[in-house]
Amino acid sequence: MAARIVYIGTQEADAHAFEKLAAQDFPAIDLYATNDRTDAMSHLADAEGIIAHHFQFDEPLLHSAPKLRWIQSLTTGTDGILGLPSLRPDIIVTSTRGMHGPQMSELVFLQMLALSRRFSVIQRNQRQKRWERWPQPLLLGKTIVIVGVGMIAEALALRCACFGMKVYGVSQSTRVPRGFDGIYARAELATAAAAADFLVLVVPYEADTESLVDARIIDAMKPTAFLINVARGGVLDETALLQALRNRRIAGAALDVFRKSPLPPEDPLWAEEQIIITPHLGGMSDIYLAQAYPIVRDNLNKFLTGDTQSMKNVVDR
Repeated sequence: MAARIVYIGTQEADAHAFEKLAAQDFPAIDLYATNDRTDAMSHLADAEGIIAHHFQFDEPLLHSAPKLRWIQSLTTGTDGILGLPSLRPDIIVTSTRGMHGPQMSELVFLQMLALSRRFSVIQRNQRQKRWERWPQPLLLGKTIVIVGVGMIAEALALRCACFGMKVYGVSQSTRVPRGFDGIYARAELATAAAAADFLVLVVPYEADTESLVDARIIDAMKPTAFLINVARGGVLDETALLQALRNRRIAGAALDVFRKSPLPPEDPLWAEEQIIITPHLGGMSDIYLAQAYPIVRDNLNKFLTGDTQSMKNVVDR
């Protein structure tokens, strides 16, 4: 008897589209696919595998799936899953690590260009019908320091190199991946920040990266430099950033992730003119399911055939 699989979809990873793809590759699959999480909860009693975004998982969901053996997250990050007390040690957790490079890189480029060229002022001038020109800064020759050197950072580095930027990483590894001009050790973060025109955070949020970029690191940055966070809210001291911006210690920032998400309306970050805020768009794309499906398909095939040892992106528990 085939294992029951439940798929919980979202706007960007529609359940019906996944069902159609899975039916072609696994004609005999026992699959229940829905975009309604409440509906999914009533079909978990026999589920051995659940495929969903990490934010779909919580204690009630795990309690509703006593036969669960495998979780396939449709995201790179799985910290929200791994932190659940009811997650049994025998449950395999896999991610879609490796698929987010294009969209994350393009958001960072949007942020770098918008910050450096003062695009918010250009838009304001358009609304006011005001013709104002100034020399436009180029990315050519600028230095980007990427904190956290993984697959997303490598995708971003290659694109930055194409724009003629100098690319450095901050990593616990000494390996210099393709597209990078050099690597700083984590202990050299302040030195790396001092060299950056753009300090970009893509590092995972873990115990040792809590407030990794704090007042000391921000104070090391040049007054003309920009800080960009597309990692996790917890890696940045938001209070220190606000203080630095108000004191004109750095030129600006772009934040896609926050300690509180969604960002509350009363949060002072909203009102800071030198910050570009985006609502956690970094991992999203208009072809998300097409990007994720090859990883999910391969893992689903291995799970159904009992070859769990060969599954991709197994999260180290």
